[in-house]
Amino acid sequence: MAGSSFSVCVFCGARSGADPAHDAAARAVGRLIARNGWRLVYGAGEIGLMGAVAQAARGAGAETLGVIPLHLLERERGSRAPGRFIVTGDMHERKKVMFMNSDAIVVLPGGAGSLDEFFEVLTWRQLGLHRKPILLLNSRNYWRPLMALLDHVIEEGFAEAGLRDYVTLSKDAESLDSALRAALSSRNASAE
Repeated sequence: MAGSSFSVCVFCGARSGADPAHDAAARAVGRLIARNGWRLVYGAGEIGLMGAVAQAARGAGAETLGVIPLHLLERERGSRAPGRFIVTGDMHERKKVMFMNSDAIVVLPGGAGSLDEFFEVLTWRQLGLHRKPILLLNSRNYWRPLMALLDHVIEEGFAEAGLRDYVTLSKDAESLDSALRAALSSRNASAE
């Protein structure tokens, strides 16, 4: 699959978090995107996990597309690095541009913004608006409470059991690499 023209959207924290393992995992994801010849689509910030994944991807030779709203240019130190860079009017447009320019979505640890991004693409998938794979990197079991919440929503009758099938949980970068390759191969085959 190396050399393919897939683009992977990565949603993640603009902070590094308390556990250094998350930064290491973000850097591993950046390198795996480059190793596979994929393009990274990200929030264009050069801080936190967002900066870590982008710096690792670029450092390993990946093409990048950064997307950032005007009001966050200074706060997130918008990328001045090589690669395409798009400035949007607001957060909604940022998410839309990132989503539309990607073939798969990967969510790394993050805060409210990452949760917002995850739930938006999950909702769109549930409504049949797309079939892009959604993968969570469960670094240090970060997403365990989120998966318990999704199970609770299903158990309480607010979603079909199939909701859980729209999300692939990967424990580390290696398993994420395998899952992402399989999902993109499957997506590519069904598009032919």
